[in-house]
This record gives sequence, structure tokens and C-alpha cells, in this order.
Amino acid sequence: MTTRIKHLYLHVPFCTSICHYCDFCHRVYADTIAQRWLETVKKEIEEECHDQYETIYIGGGTPTALSSVQLDTLLSYLDPYTSEAVEYTIEVNPESLDEEKAEIFRKHHINRISMGIQSSDDEMLKYLNRKHTFNDAKEKIEMLRRYGFDNISGDLMYSLPGQDMKMLDKTIEDILALDLVHISLYSLTIEENSVFGKKGIENLDEDTEADMYERIEERLTQQGYIHYEISNYAKKGYESKHNLSYWNYEDFLGISLGASSKIGEHRYTKTRSFERYFNDTSSKDEDLYLTKEDLEFEHIMMSLRTIYGLDIEQFNKTYDTDLLVRYAKGAANPAMKIENGRLICKELEILNHVLLDFMI
Repeated sequence: MTTRIKHLYLHVPFCTSICHYCDFCHRVYADTIAQRWLETVKKEIEEECHDQYETIYIGGGTPTALSSVQLDTLLSYLDPYTSEAVEYTIEVNPESLDEEKAEIFRKHHINRISMGIQSSDDEMLKYLNRKHTFNDAKEKIEMLRRYGFDNISGDLMYSLPGQDMKMLDKTIEDILALDLVHISLYSLTIEENSVFGKKGIENLDEDTEADMYERIEERLTQQGYIHYEISNYAKKGYESKHNLSYWNYEDFLGISLGASSKIGEHRYTKTRSFERYFNDTSSKDEDLYLTKEDLEFEHIMMSLRTIYGLDIEQFNKTYDTDLLVRYAKGAANPAMKIENGRLICKELEILNHVLLDFMI
């Protein structure tokens, strides 16, 4: 019997410009390529989507890099699968968002917006090759609220080249002033194929990065945000349901170039090549079947990222095992606790070290 897949991710592989830190699957927007992509992704959606999804996430790239007509067309392809969606998210960037696109979101019942803000320092935004100012972000958030969107998340980056604690403090206070219900936190990672990577830009030292992480946690929790996952903060009730599905190790379907899927023990990632994708939407860059040991460890690794931890009884039933016996060393780590039948990591900032004790 096939298990119903409740979560859908769709990747829009276009941006108006390429950020210097980014190594995601994307290219600079071109109308003719975008039109061909739309025709291809329609075919893929029709072939692979067979459910009503509880959560849908449209990411990128930058979905709002599409024209209004293209965006409306894309969302119409998904309409047959959205009637049961409790959370329907789309990523936006301030420079490519306007009132017409906000109206399109409302037309297609999108109810959550994730905005790439990154910093309130306009010089830093230029250095990152972001094409908006912080004031642009503020204005677009105000506009979204006028259109009835209250569930708005903002992305915040830290450990940026040349960033010091004073600069970080200002960005934190500026972000808090936006009164967003959700904030996603990302430490800059220099990817080899990014512009920064090719230029030899280096990360800040680990101690500074750790200090910045602690400063952000301190200020956000003081202001009532729940630090519910290593990189995510939310006002009560506004945790990302889609992302929690990943951390609960549920199955999900990925559509379009570079999108990953996990269906049972099968995990695969679609090709990043436009030509390969246009010729065959099933073309993959990664295609593997996980062993029982792989599944167990990944389930533990993902679930321990959140303050809710791992449901021990469910884990034992799923894998026909005894978690506390099989992974006794990890469960006995001083950073771990058992509460209400769940195994929880008390110190998320050291989770990577804790996970070493779960490796068999």
C-alpha cells in the first residue's frame, strides 16, 4: 500500500540576480527559459502530484523573479492540490515583489510568506549582491499586511564577512522592530561554487560565529520568540509546519530542478541541468535507497534539531527496535533528556557533537 505524501516542495530556479554567497540551483531570469520551464514543470506536476497536500512550499531561487502572468500560471497548476493545505508558503524578495503579485498570492490562497531580508545594513546587502535595501523590505512587509498576510517569516544571516557584534546588534534590533511572527537564522557558509568561494572569501572564526549565535538567541527569546529549531524562531503557534515535516522525518515530494524528495527509503534529487530537465523531468543527480541504519540515524539527526525531540514509541514502532537500548550511548549523553516519552537535546548548539554518540 502506498503511503499518502502530505508535503510538497516546488523549486523555482530563477533569480533577478545572483547573491555572492548562493550555490542553490538557479540562474538569472530570462523570459524564454522561464516559459519553457513553466511548460515542463506543468508536465511534471501532472505526472507526479496525486494528493491533496497538507503543506506546500514554493522556494528557489526566487519565485517572485517570475513575471506576474508566469507566477499566476504556475500557481494555477498547483490549484488542484491545495484544497486541504493548512500551510501554503512562498518565498519572496523585496525587489521583485509588488502589489499585483500579492494579489495573485491571495487569489491562490497562499497563507504564509517567507522574505529574504538577510541584514538591515544596506552596505552589507550590496556586498552580498542583494538588490534591495532594508527600507524596501520594510515597505514590502507593510504592503503584504495590507493584503491580509500576517504569517510572514524573515531570513536573517549572520557571521558575514566584515560583520562585527555592533553591526549584528543593530540588525537584530531592526529585525525585531518588524514584529515578524517567524525568523529563520542562517550562518554564512562559503560554498566552493559561489562568488565568495571563487574569490577566496573566508568565514569568520568559529568563536565569533558562536558568540553571534548566542547573542541572537538571547535577544529573540527575550522578545518572546520560541527557539523551536536550531535555525528557527517563532511566536507561539507560528512554527513552520512544512519545515517541521522535514525535521519529523516525514515523506515529501520535490518538484522541478534541484528539488529533493524522500519517499520511504527512497531519496533522490532532480537534476540541476536545465537541458536534462527539459528533456526528462525524472532525470536525477542523486538517486539512492537508504538502509535501515541510514533511516534510523537520519530520523534521530533530524528530530533532535527541534525542542520537541524524537517520539521514542513511534521510532521503536517504525523501525522495530528499542531506541534506548540500540542507541544507549547517545541517549545517555549529558546533553540529552527524556520528557513525556520524547528524547530531547537540551543544548541545540552542540547537537553535531552529540550526534557522534548516536553513530553505530
